[in-house]
Amino acid sequence: MTEFGLPDVIIKWTCSFLRHRHQRVKIGEVLSDSLLMNAGMPQGSCIGPLTFITLVNSLLASCMTHKYVDDTALSETVAKSCTSYMQVCCNEIALQSQQAQMNINSHKTKEMLIGTISKDPPPHIMLCGSRVDRVTTFKLLGIRK
Repeated sequence: MTEFGLPDVIIKWTCSFLRHRHQRVKIGEVLSDSLLMNAGMPQGSCIGPLTFITLVNSLLASCMTHKYVDDTALSETVAKSCTSYMQVCCNEIALQSQQAQMNINSHKTKEMLIGTISKDPPPHIMLCGSRVDRVTTFKLLGIRK
């Protein structure tokens, strides 16, 4: 929020809104005990989407980065007989996400190779300790047919 130049009073108000929140669950007439929340945004809050955008916007990789709501896509152009640096880019995003306390769903993450692939394709990308599935098609959010 500081990087966006928001006034200090807005940043302090947002922090106050998120700190020391309690949550209870009601099912029928049964109400749970109160639980102190140490992370997350109250679902349905007006500032939730804006706060999330500030977090996602801060993710930067040394390759082309495309963002749409909560999806981030990385891309690179690799000339024939050159090395892909996509693993490095994924490592950068994973580290930044961890530092921002955001979780990456590595099972939803996909890798797609486009173009002429040599006999020896690049090694599979690893993300958060899991091998990323290599696919031939996927839907890129924010792009219309």
